[in-house]
Amino acid sequence: MARVPALTVEDVPARHRDEFKRLSDTFAAFSNQVPVYAHSPVGMRHIFGMSLALRDTGNLPRRLIEIAVVAASHANRCAYCVAHHATTLVELGLAADSVSALEAADAPGLSEQERLVRDYAVCVTERAWGIRDAMFEQLRRHFSDTQIVELTMRIALTGMFNKVNQALGIEMEDGLMAEFRACGLAEESLPAADPAAAD
Repeated sequence: MARVPALTVEDVPARHRDEFKRLSDTFAAFSNQVPVYAHSPVGMRHIFGMSLALRDTGNLPRRLIEIAVVAASHANRCAYCVAHHATTLVELGLAADSVSALEAADAPGLSEQERLVRDYAVCVTERAWGIRDAMFEQLRRHFSDTQIVELTMRIALTGMFNKVNQALGIEMEDGLMAEFRACGLAEESLPAADPAAAD
């Protein structure tokens, strides 16, 4: 159970109810997430709104965005986001074996561009302060400056989702793991919380 209660539309201030309904419908698969984020209606609107707006620009293929999201979520050990977005990657045509092994240096089935996006997502997540110029030289061989900036923003936004989900204890929805397994994904590929972490 999340560390704060999930809200219903009646719990949300009247001026924010249309937004709550719209986002609940748009992100129906994330039904445990929106009702918790709704404690901060402004935060809810902007974090989900930015995710939608960046996707809607069409500047980056959806598959590349999802690879970046899954890679960043693995780096942040957010099983909730990995489970959701890994199934999307399978739906977008990446083989389940490739998705399950996405973290591995030799993950099968990834193009050069997809490996670069994966590696960049991990670098932005783990050491944005130390990214080498050589990585940007590689990025520029595949992407425009606009695409690089949008990709970077989407990776950083993923980190925000990861941290909010983890700190507030948002749990996976009923049926999510069944869908995950039905896609042929390996359950052991989900990141585990650090067993050494203190309560």
